[in-house]
Amino acid sequence: MDLDRVMASVKNCSLHILSTLIVSLALVGCTSSATAPSEAIPSDSVPSETPPPDPASSSAPSESAVLAQSPTPRPATLVESLEHPWGLTWLPDGTVLVTERPGRLRIIKDGELDPPAVTGYHEEIDRWLGRLMEVSDPPQFAENQWVYFTYADGTGSANRTQVARARFDGSTLSDWQVIFEVNRTKSGTQHFGSRLVWLPDGTLLVSIGDGGNPPVELENDLIRNQAQNLSSHLGSLVRLNDDGSTPVDNPFTNVADADPAIWSYGHRNIQGVAIDSATGQVWATEHGSRGGDELNRIVAGENYGWPLVTHSREYSGGEISSERSRPGMVDPLVVWTPSIAPSGLAVYRGEQVPQWQGDLFAGGLVSQSIQQIKLDDSGTVVSQTPIDIGQRVRDVAQGPDGFIYVLTDESNGRLVRLEPG
Repeated sequence: MDLDRVMASVKNCSLHILSTLIVSLALVGCTSSATAPSEAIPSDSVPSETPPPDPASSSAPSESAVLAQSPTPRPATLVESLEHPWGLTWLPDGTVLVTERPGRLRIIKDGELDPPAVTGYHEEIDRWLGRLMEVSDPPQFAENQWVYFTYADGTGSANRTQVARARFDGSTLSDWQVIFEVNRTKSGTQHFGSRLVWLPDGTLLVSIGDGGNPPVELENDLIRNQAQNLSSHLGSLVRLNDDGSTPVDNPFTNVADADPAIWSYGHRNIQGVAIDSATGQVWATEHGSRGGDELNRIVAGENYGWPLVTHSREYSGGEISSERSRPGMVDPLVVWTPSIAPSGLAVYRGEQVPQWQGDLFAGGLVSQSIQQIKLDDSGTVVSQTPIDIGQRVRDVAQGPDGFIYVLTDESNGRLVRLEPG
């Protein structure tokens, strides 16, 4: 064998070894066990099933994101002894209001949890459903003292998400008013959605889940198909005035048979919504079933595809849809497979940590972590960094002091602050 042939053989062998090593490292980096998300299950238990590999996951948008190796923020526990907390908001005087899923509103002042729960809330919040969820105060709170809530109203066989408001005097709620309710009743305890976010024009966005998993039906069809029905609130974001009326400039106001409150549709179960205070862009995180959780950039009037287009699979492992994208429907910016069960979302615009400017912080129930998501100037995801919390993350919010705060959904739930590591 001449020298040139020997050198060529050595070169080919080296390239083969190098390629094998790269593939092996990639496989090690991508290996993970998957658990069906717990957002559809009212108890603390999570199904132990592990889905087969999703053939679409290699082409999912999040797979192109590079995991950043930046220093991880340090979670610091501020308050404990919260029973399955769900939502939080800050009043102008710095008081923090926290909802507990069994139907209580708690007060945190100067870092201390007041022992008694607030009185005067709606006595008909169903104790069997155990679903007091979001709390939010509008920008005009100092003038009108309104606090807004979402909760499950009804019974196990006929229930719906409602939005209500009440005046808060610092210790008691009064003048409770139901200002909106989903226009379809459903059975079971799944997919209530229920995040609230205020837009710069003073209107309110409300996330509504699709109603539940198979075999739950409505109108002789799987209830999840309501997400493609513009006459139904199920599987949508709705936009309301602060009194619950419908803004005249909503995108479907003049569309025949469409409900005028709908802002966007084709959603499965959004439990993370945030607005970027610098740009006005609305972001949402959405539960898939078995994998296929999503981060979406929300645009009024758009269809986000569920269940016609999805990266998600049935809990049984079967395919929900063979389509991952379709003209006229918005593709997710990020897809999480395996599922993180996203809940809670914040866009950082504080001054405490300048290097976090514009980052998204997305909570995960199953992952028990927060994904810190960095975007470039075009809005493309360039990195994701997992921040371990060690408990189910239910809500994420930026506080008025410029730190990120986290609620953990446990029987001994916590209020946690993320501090620079």
